[in-house]
Amino acid sequence: MLRQLLAVAAIIPVAIGAQTPTTAARSTAGALPIDRVVAIVGEQPLLWTDVLTAINQRRAQGLQVPTDSAQQAALARNVLSDLIDEEILVQKAKEMKLEVIESEITSSADRQLKSVRAQFKSEEEYRTELRNAGLGTPEEYRKALTDQYRRQNLQQKAFADLRKRAKPVNVTDEEVTAAFERSRADLQKRPASVTFRQIIVAPHASAAAKAKAKARAESLLVEIRKGGDFEQIAKRESMDPGTKALGGDLGWNRRGSGLVPEFEAVMFALNPGDVSPVIETAFGYHIIRVDRVQSAEVKARHILIAPVIDSADVAAAKVEADSVAARWRRGVPYDTLLAKHHDPTEEKGVLQPFNRDSLPASYQAALVGAKAGTITNSFQLANPRGQPKFAVLQVVTATDAGEYNPGEIREQIRAQLSEERSIRQLLDDLRKHTYVSLRM
Repeated sequence: MLRQLLAVAAIIPVAIGAQTPTTAARSTAGALPIDRVVAIVGEQPLLWTDVLTAINQRRAQGLQVPTDSAQQAALARNVLSDLIDEEILVQKAKEMKLEVIESEITSSADRQLKSVRAQFKSEEEYRTELRNAGLGTPEEYRKALTDQYRRQNLQQKAFADLRKRAKPVNVTDEEVTAAFERSRADLQKRPASVTFRQIIVAPHASAAAKAKAKARAESLLVEIRKGGDFEQIAKRESMDPGTKALGGDLGWNRRGSGLVPEFEAVMFALNPGDVSPVIETAFGYHIIRVDRVQSAEVKARHILIAPVIDSADVAAAKVEADSVAARWRRGVPYDTLLAKHHDPTEEKGVLQPFNRDSLPASYQAALVGAKAGTITNSFQLANPRGQPKFAVLQVVTATDAGEYNPGEIREQIRAQLSEERSIRQLLDDLRKHTYVSLRM
């Protein structure tokens, strides 16, 4: 349970077509009754079928159910212990008056349902498989899925609070070595990886193109202020591919959630229903409308009008990127080049280690044979809007593929063990203050 929470794992619903609770009961519990109370947490009973459902979920994730009866019983006990932890977290979240955003919960459940339904050719086939999997009708499955998403959201909120209060637990070198040896067989081969810092050069629109885009945005603002439907205008005019079809909907955002600073500053200054003037960012010209505000969060929509980039602008950006590479090799400081040439909407600095094989094809090609210190030639990227950009990289570290050794991941193992134990202590403390009765 701790590893699942530490990874903030997404909900994986019971797989349709997986072993039914009845079948699972035969395979994991012999002749035990199908449904009975196996634990009580506070005033909440946990049923044997809850345990079976959790086992089915893990089977859908690849768990091999043991054939030995003693191991089956141990598995059931471990799963029940995890369910108790989860129920304690839910009750703790309610005690702390933590709340979920119901619209987000239902939309997540609806997306999952749509994905599951798409696997079947007909409604009858879908309903039949739901019944065979012990999930009832589509309506019952939707309710169960919504409840599961809601519970996990509450667990994550309570767990986040616990992590803030967790105190580090000392882990000895011997324990780190033992943990490494236990997991050695499960460790994958270390992939070839690379870290790098980069300068990304974006083409700049001409003054005429910027003036035209701003004028278009101003005309849309006039239309909105005269009573035009913001959502419909966004669907018709916005040039943001991620929100256009949604009527400009940006969802809920907190400060520092990744929006460019000038956009964020205006958005958080607006009241519900307010529409901003036209503002400029590195993406173009925006009109923002705030729909709802709650503690530290704002739900807003926007319309983006981006200046047109023509072939001459792209060609100029390529020349600029080539110049950056040449000057960087001649010893011009990285920070100097970054301040003058880097696109502020892109990542910069020393990035996390990347598996070379997982990088985009353009990066892989640029990094062929590159060692630490190498400065690449400029190469073209693909922007989500299709606008060409050019990158120049400097390799910071380059690691070949091979076996992991304890020294490489020792501190990761130590940190993982320490956090698991500190959270375990907090959960055990919560158990001491919660009525828990085991009946399995």
